[in-house]
Amino acid sequence: MKNRKSQEAQTLPSRCPDNSAFKQQKLPAWKPKLTITTVLSSFFVTGVFCLSAGVCLILSTNSVREIQINYSDKCSDCSKLRENSSNWNNECYCSVDFMLKEDMLGDVFMYYGLQNFYQNHRRYVISRSDAQLLGRDVDIQKSYCAPFTTYQNGTPMAPCGAIANSIFNDTIDLFYNLNSSVIQVPLLKTGNSWWTDKNVKFRNPKSYNLSSAFAGTARPPYWQKPVYMLDEEDEGNNGYINDDFLIWMRVSAFSTFRNLYRRVSRTNQFADGLPAGNYTFHISYNFPVSKFKGKKHVILSTVVWSGGSNPFLGIAYTVCGTAATLTGFVIIAIHLQLRKKKTFIQK
Repeated sequence: MKNRKSQEAQTLPSRCPDNSAFKQQKLPAWKPKLTITTVLSSFFVTGVFCLSAGVCLILSTNSVREIQINYSDKCSDCSKLRENSSNWNNECYCSVDFMLKEDMLGDVFMYYGLQNFYQNHRRYVISRSDAQLLGRDVDIQKSYCAPFTTYQNGTPMAPCGAIANSIFNDTIDLFYNLNSSVIQVPLLKTGNSWWTDKNVKFRNPKSYNLSSAFAGTARPPYWQKPVYMLDEEDEGNNGYINDDFLIWMRVSAFSTFRNLYRRVSRTNQFADGLPAGNYTFHISYNFPVSKFKGKKHVILSTVVWSGGSNPFLGIAYTVCGTAATLTGFVIIAIHLQLRKKKTFIQK
C-alpha cells in the first residue's frame, strides 16, 4: 500500500518551483542602507533641481508676448444672426480693432479659442470614421458617425460624424493700420498640423482629381463647401488633409481650449514679427456659440523654448521642489529631536 502511494506521488507533477536563482528569488540585488545622510541628500537634491527648473520655466513663460481678444461679444449682430440655423447661407462680417503696445518679435502664432465647448463628450469623441479618413471606401452606416452618416436620399456624408460636422469655420484676417494706410498681414495656413496627421492618419481617396474622388458624396449639413473645396487657393490643402480640418479633428480634453489657426509669415516689414501699433481683425462670422453659452477668442502669441504661455509646468516644479526641501528640513528637525532624547536616556 505504501509503495503504491509513493509511486503515485512520483507520477504527480510537483507544485514546487524549480530550484533556480530566478524562481527562488536569489538573484543578486542592490539593497541600499538608508542613512540620514543619504535620505537628506536625496530630498535636498530633488528640491534644488525642481526649484531651479520651476524658476526657469516661469521666467521663460513670462517672456511670452500674448494678446487675447473676445470677439463673440463684439460681433453681437452676427451672433444673433447665427442663432437661427436657417441663416447659415447668409454671410456676416465684423471688425475688431486693437493695439499692440509692444513689438511681438520672432515667430507669431494666431490661435482661435473656444469656451464652454465640450469636445470631450464620449459620443462626440467617437463620432468619426477613421477608415473613411484614411481614404478607404467603407460603409459608414457601420461606424459611430450617426446621425451624421447619410442624407435621406442615401447620399453618404464626407466626412461623416459630429466632430467633422461642427468644424470651426470662421475666417479671420489681420490688418496693420500704419498711418493712413492699411496693410494686410501675410498669414500661413499650411504647415500648422502634426506631421503624423498629415502623412499617416489621414489620406485622400486615390483618384486623378479630388472632385472625382469624392463623387457620390455630399458635404456635412453645417458645411458651406464640400471637402474637396476647403482651400480654393491651394489644391494640395484640400480634402481630408486640409490643415484646418486636421487641427479640428484632434479633439481637446477640456471645454476651454485653443487651436492653432495661422502663423505670421515673416516677410517684408513683418520679418522680425509684429511691430507695435494699431491692428484690425476682419472676421467672417460663421461658427455659432450663443446656443451653448460659449465664447470665441482670437489669440496672438509668441513662443519660447518651453512652448507657449502656460505657467502650469513651472508652478508644478516649484511646488514639488518646495515640498521636497521642506520635507528635508522636517526630517532634520525630527532627527535632532530623537538624537537629543537618545543622548538623555544614555546619561
